[in-house]
Amino acid sequence: MRSTPIARGGLVALAAAVLFGVTAPLVKRFGAGVGPFATAAVLYAGAALGAGFPGGRHGERAVGRRELGRVALLALLGAVLAPVALAWGLQHTGAVAASLLLNLEAVFTVVLARAIYREPAGARVAVAVTLMVAGGAVLGLRAGAIGSASGLGLGAVALATLAWALDNTLTRPLSELQPQSVVFAKAALGALLSAALAALLGDSWPVRGALVGLLLCGTVGYGVSLRLYLRAQRALGAARTGSLFALAPFVGATLAFVWGDRSSSALVAVSALLFAGAVYLHLTEDHGHVHVHDALLHEHVHRHDDGHHDHAHDPPVRGSHSHPHQHERTVHGHAHGSDVHHRHRHG
Repeated sequence: MRSTPIARGGLVALAAAVLFGVTAPLVKRFGAGVGPFATAAVLYAGAALGAGFPGGRHGERAVGRRELGRVALLALLGAVLAPVALAWGLQHTGAVAASLLLNLEAVFTVVLARAIYREPAGARVAVAVTLMVAGGAVLGLRAGAIGSASGLGLGAVALATLAWALDNTLTRPLSELQPQSVVFAKAALGALLSAALAALLGDSWPVRGALVGLLLCGTVGYGVSLRLYLRAQRALGAARTGSLFALAPFVGATLAFVWGDRSSSALVAVSALLFAGAVYLHLTEDHGHVHVHDALLHEHVHRHDDGHHDHAHDPPVRGSHSHPHQHERTVHGHAHGSDVHHRHRHG
């Protein structure tokens, strides 16, 4: 596999998916008997811990006043509505059936990214998304073999995927900011809102082991995972990152299998092959062509050896750094993803 911008960003997206996927069956286990708003509050309190306090890495700009409105909307969608719907849905349906529906997040994200940002999604990406949906459908057959599930529970999980897909898509303009700053602001605000609603509605709270378990799930699966997701989105854009994140439900189903659920193992193997094919298509994608960079003034972390930043510093600056800088109009060709410099239209 060649080392391309898409491949490098894809590996980061896969790491984010694995961390999130591992926590899905754990949330069902530790959240048993816990109110959905209380579950969301504890998960995103853990996410704030996993984000780490905003720092000054490479001079990356942190969330500022002009981004607070977008962060508040993301907190409502991704840190309140989505986890509440998922927690309630997991309590009213089977874990494997829920894994099937979590694949809808990838489909919704690709469609929304295409509709809102006109991100390119060629035949290769379309085939990869189709394979991941098929892998989820196979898991659904496995769920059907185990037993029926509540329609309302499945509907709640589907609502969670739509909310997270909107979150994924609307997060793209924040991907060039300091990741821990974005995650911390979103997670802290979401935890406070969910805790207030939990107190107002009289939700039951987790105690002892369940509390620690949900906090750890939030730290790893929602805090660290989201930081990696934002890093991947810088290189890949919303559509490709969201598509690769569809690996997460399969990770959860695999963990359930390891824990002793051996029913319909042949279907799990088929699903694994479909997901593996989709991941291969993503990581081996080599998107490159002659394209135009219009004159642009913006700010983000960059290096002077990446082929796009040739402005001068006095004294000279080496390595990664951030400041407002001007780009002149340029025409050239090379491999690229949908990063901040390559959001041009195709076709």
